[in-house]
Amino acid sequence: MSRSEKVTFEGSTGEALSGILDVPEGPVRGWGVFSHGFTLGKDSPAASRMCKALADTGIGMLRFDNLGLGDSAGLWSEGSFSHKVADTVKAAEFMRAQGKSISLLVGHSFGGAAVLSAARQIPELDAVATVGAPFSPKHVEHVFDSALDKILSEGSAEVDLGGKRLEIRKHFVEDLANADLTDCIRQLHKPLMVMHSPTDNTVGIENASTIFQTARHPRNFVSLEGSDHLLTGKGQAARAARIISAWAEQYLDAGK
Repeated sequence: MSRSEKVTFEGSTGEALSGILDVPEGPVRGWGVFSHGFTLGKDSPAASRMCKALADTGIGMLRFDNLGLGDSAGLWSEGSFSHKVADTVKAAEFMRAQGKSISLLVGHSFGGAAVLSAARQIPELDAVATVGAPFSPKHVEHVFDSALDKILSEGSAEVDLGGKRLEIRKHFVEDLANADLTDCIRQLHKPLMVMHSPTDNTVGIENASTIFQTARHPRNFVSLEGSDHLLTGKGQAARAARIISAWAEQYLDAGK
């Protein structure tokens, strides 16, 4: 079993970001940071279940709410993909300052794209795992496609994202247009695990194929057969976590 501790750290904009550290009860094999999907937050099923399951196997995980989401301060509309990447690096810096330097980055969906981009800025990192990640951050535009013209012409628009009314500003869209993960993936120089469901109707399996083909060895691909994009089905998130844990064993600091 594991225990959960509430933490707070300063994000890239200076706002306080709220996190939960899932701490193993027994010996610690390593530490990691989890980056959640687009607007999902640290308490979403994928984030909470995967991090708790990883902690149960001895890998302590920090999951946190991005700017303006959940318990974190600030306005979500002022953030961007670049902010999400920078805050992932800030989370790693926070862990380092706590004497818990991370070996593992795990990202789900949009968060998977963020960890691929952030990895090069975290020197102590040993391995990266993505779950249902898009090859291009711009892929996320499909969820607010109907408002795109208004955002670009008027500067912003309110959209319904997973039951939340959130403002998307023009700078967010422009930032997505400039985000290219090709070099980040090709020059990762870290072991990469790409996990994806072949029946993912939100982020198609072709994204995993492109990430995998762009990456250099050591790289691995695991098909999450029968899982949905949000990993809400019984046991789906925990199963993904157990696979990551077994794969990461060879790379974790404690296992060297």
